[in-house]
Amino acid sequence: MKIKKSLSCARVDTYRIDTSSNETYYPQSGDVAVFRITHEEECYLAGPDWVNRYLFTGDLILATYGNRYATSQMEGYVPQAPGTPLHLIGRGGVVGTLKTVNATYKTEVPTVELVGYAVDMQGQVINTREQNLLPFDPSQVRSKVILSIGSSMDAGKTTTAAYLSAGLQSQGAQVAFIKLTGTTFPKDKRFVRDRGTDYVCDFADLGFPSTFLEDETTLLGIYQTLVDQCWEAVQPEYIVLEIADGILQRETELLLDNPAFMNTIYDVILSCATSLEVQSALHILDRKGIRPFALAGLFTASELMIQEVARSVEIPIIRLPHLLTQEPLRLLEHQALALARRV
Repeated sequence: MKIKKSLSCARVDTYRIDTSSNETYYPQSGDVAVFRITHEEECYLAGPDWVNRYLFTGDLILATYGNRYATSQMEGYVPQAPGTPLHLIGRGGVVGTLKTVNATYKTEVPTVELVGYAVDMQGQVINTREQNLLPFDPSQVRSKVILSIGSSMDAGKTTTAAYLSAGLQSQGAQVAFIKLTGTTFPKDKRFVRDRGTDYVCDFADLGFPSTFLEDETTLLGIYQTLVDQCWEAVQPEYIVLEIADGILQRETELLLDNPAFMNTIYDVILSCATSLEVQSALHILDRKGIRPFALAGLFTASELMIQEVARSVEIPIIRLPHLLTQEPLRLLEHQALALARRV
């Protein structure tokens, strides 16, 4: 039977299937294996070409073990022992043990079973994770990095990043986009690219099925490696950098609390889903010494929520269409000038 290859295995070209260690091997994040779909309902898999392919019970897929953190969907982990029940927890080809599902998430999570590990010519299990990440060096971040963060998952970070990138490009700037953290899936990167950004990349390009539970050194290595890729590709004046999920998420907090990382950030734009989230997020960011140059996100779809925020917050609010104009650049320059005066 044909094996359907997932996006998480884009860098895997040759392998053979080994079933001898199915009952003894303890998998790690990034380990590649062939799995059989044992139960599905309206299920699909994103392939290396970013095209979604339908999955049916009995189908074989080439995927990776990984962790998953998605507050509005599910939580899952690399199994801690052989024989642990498995699920397809990421449609980009991430398999793990499902722990919790958001009560509002109506799609059934597909179950899978291990067929065998994908091994190389020496019989070693193939792992997709890049082993030669560049060491973090703030002096080598040569672009103006604008950090797109959100109060929560689905607050509008990617849409904000895509429109901001397009707006900066419309003013003549060379722009790149990086999605630094999250779970492998092509949707966000494809959206930003189709919006017109010069160059897009993410952690999955380095073979990471997910960044959930990665240590700080690894996260910074991913950042440095992707920043260098952007520079080699288009030498961008601006890099719009998105960090997945909300500001209370583990990896997001690690980065926001890292002074060396934050010193490479030119400015920050915050997306929120509701007017109350704006207040809470700004309070948390203020404790970290972070002041966004603008507010955006899902809440700006409601004029009433915009009014609620505007009554108590001095930070400029940018509606989605205005991100495509010269407004973001004007606000960035205004904040940079204000900070220079304070110094």
